[in-house]
Parts: sequence; C-alpha cells; structure tokens
Amino acid sequence: MTRTTRRAALAAACALPLALTLPSADAQAKTPYMKPFMGWSSWSVESSSRSGYGTHWLNEGNIKNAADSLSSKLSSAGYKNLNIDAGWNFDYDWNFHTDANGIPNADKDRFPSGMLALSDYVHGKGLKLGLYGAAGLEQEVYNKNAPILGTDCHARDIAVQPLTATNKWGGNWKIDYSNPCAQDYIDSIVARYASWGIDFIKIDGVTKDNVEDIKAWSTAIDHSGRSMWLSASAWPVDIEAADGLKPYANGVRVDTDVECYCETTSTWTSSVDDRFTDLPKWLPKLAAPGYLADLDSMPINNNTGSGLQDGLNDIERQTVMTFWSMASSPLYVGGDIWFLDDKAKAVLTNPEVIAVDQAAVLPKQIRSGDTQVWTKNIGKDTYLAVYNLGSSATDISVNLGDLGLSGTRHLRDLVDRKDLGTAKRSWTATDVPAHGSRLIKLS
Repeated sequence: MTRTTRRAALAAACALPLALTLPSADAQAKTPYMKPFMGWSSWSVESSSRSGYGTHWLNEGNIKNAADSLSSKLSSAGYKNLNIDAGWNFDYDWNFHTDANGIPNADKDRFPSGMLALSDYVHGKGLKLGLYGAAGLEQEVYNKNAPILGTDCHARDIAVQPLTATNKWGGNWKIDYSNPCAQDYIDSIVARYASWGIDFIKIDGVTKDNVEDIKAWSTAIDHSGRSMWLSASAWPVDIEAADGLKPYANGVRVDTDVECYCETTSTWTSSVDDRFTDLPKWLPKLAAPGYLADLDSMPINNNTGSGLQDGLNDIERQTVMTFWSMASSPLYVGGDIWFLDDKAKAVLTNPEVIAVDQAAVLPKQIRSGDTQVWTKNIGKDTYLAVYNLGSSATDISVNLGDLGLSGTRHLRDLVDRKDLGTAKRSWTATDVPAHGSRLIKLS
C-alpha cells in the first residue's frame, strides 16, 4: 500500500465530516495564527487538592458547566477556547487507554456521550474545543501492538529499538520517524480529532528530544485539513528545543506550572513570580506573530464565596493579566470558572488590556530586579508596564529615553481606563503596591 493510498484509507476510516483538500505529503508548516488564543483550561482545577476538585473533577457534566460559564461570562470578550487537559482518556484510577488502533478515546465513565457529542455542545455555545496529549508513543499502545489505521504497520514497528524512554517524565517510548508509518500513526490521531471538530492540541512533556514529535503533530494537522492551534508544553519546555520547535508550534510553554498543587489554584511564590525572570531568557527565541510564549493559565477566577480560590490577591491578579498581555501570551483562565467573581471578570474583560495581548507583539525588558520596566511598540504607540516585585509599596521612575522616546507624550492608564495627562523625558508610577503593576499607553 503506497503512502498516498494509506492516507486515503485513513481519511475514509476516520469518517471526516467534510470533504477536505489535503496538502501534499511534504506539508510541514504550522497553521498561521495572527493572535494568541483566549479561553479556559481544566488543569488548574484538576491539580488542586481542595475537596471536590482534583483529577476526579474532570467529567462531562463539569465540562459542560464550564462551557456554559465561559460562553455566558467571558466569550464576548474573546475567550473562546475550552481546553480539556490530561485525563479525558484516563479512567478514574488514572489508567490511560486508546481504541483498537491506538487512537486516544474518551473515557466512557467520564464522558459517556463521547467526544463528538461534547464537541457539538461546546461549538453550540460558540466556543472551540481543545484536547491534551503527550510526546512519544504511549506504552499502552506499544504493549498491545495496536495496528496503525490505514497501514500494514503496528505500534511496535514505529518505536525506536532498543526501547528508549522519552518526554519530560520518561513515560512514553521514543518514536522512529524514519519509518513512514510513524507519521501515519500521528495522522490517524489528528484525523480522528478533526472528525470530532477539535480546534486545539496541547502536547506535553516536550524536551529537546521531542522536536520531531511536534513536527509530526504539525504535519498531521496539515494533513487533516482542519485548522488547529498546536501548543508545545512542559514545565518548562527545554530552551534548547526552542529553535527546532519554531516552524511547528504556535505556542511554547516557557515556565513551570502556574499551579501550586495545593488548596488554592496558585500562590505568588509557588511560581507566578518566576515568570519575570524566565520570560526574558526566551524572548530572543520567539517570533511574533506565530511562535509565542505560553505563560500557562492565569489564576484569575475566584476569590469570594465557595469554590476553588485563586490564591492571589486582587493586586496580584491584575499584575498577572498585565504581564501575560504584555508578553502576548495566550490568555486562558484557570480555576473553576463556574464561580468566576466580578473582580476577576472585570480584570479579564478589560478591552484595552486585551488589545495589548492580541496585537501579538513581543515585549522588551528595560529593567530587571524588583522594580521591573517592560515596553513594546504597537503601531505608532509605545506601551509601558512597570512591576513592583518587592514586599512594600514603592515609586517606579522611567526615563522615556530608555524607551526610545523623545518629546512630549500623552499617557493613558489602560487598567483604570483613564488619561493621565502628558510627560516629557521621564514619568513616575507612584506608590505601586507590593506585587502591583501599571500599564500605560504613550502616544
């Protein structure tokens, strides 16, 4: 069976809902996205030790509730992606499983209606749906030697021999992509996802050893004919992989998990503050639009009443939104969005701050340390963010010449959405609270 014949058989077997014109077999370029995605992710809830949460939380009813909440509370501001993280094809004892051909399938206890029905529900709310996977060949697929759909190959044919552990936790087997059936196997997974209407794929555990995996997933997305965002993830992705991933991934995780794996979603010191020193290391490796820093989910959701709490105060929540937006990181909410509070909604839906993110322009760090200064240019305007990482309030002064500016500039506070008058030569943000920030437009 030729490679073209295999692909035709694969498309027919996966029963794609639309007639698709597939790119050539050599297509490898990622789908071009001009803006970072916005939405919600399930992992912050799944990672929490708070009663009622954790990995058992992930099920069809809770995901539908999340879709209802995302649609009614945030989608009008641009938050459209509902991304289901690890566990959707694991049973409640955390055993991974796939169908007879080694293609991940929804756990019947967690998702009794199946992924296509859930996708229809999510899309019916005007949202997009994302799924999670891991780099490498799952051991469950190798152990049962699953036949690869549309080919004469089996799973053991595409594993590197001797067996070699791969990905960040060494949980899967390294795939031998010199065997054409390896690409056919990844194609079969993505074709199935396309038949379900999936819009986003996160591949986790990516190290410098897994560039070929991300390339294969990107190629499979091209072969599927469906536009999907491809995220290369880990805690963080190896920076040595940055250049190799650039042609294939739309976003790359540049830092560890934002979650604290505790009673709350996160804490300032559990890892939120790490991003202010880690992002600068990655900036020379990124390219915008098209290859953006993923700072992980935002713990901006709920600080009141019942339900999982963010673990950040309101000042810190705003700083997260400002920093993520200046980075043009994907903006996706963590936590139980059913309990989204009014302050979180106000922070997340500020159109002037969102616009800074959606411009897909990379920032520049002007000053490091406890009183950080960052800037970026969008069109003819300059944007300035200052951050107080210290433990007490302070003034932060900025020399406008350091931003490449001269003459008089009009200032606008984007968070408070009010004009501040003009400045020449310098400007000072006064009394910036501990872990606080200011976001200013200079025009």
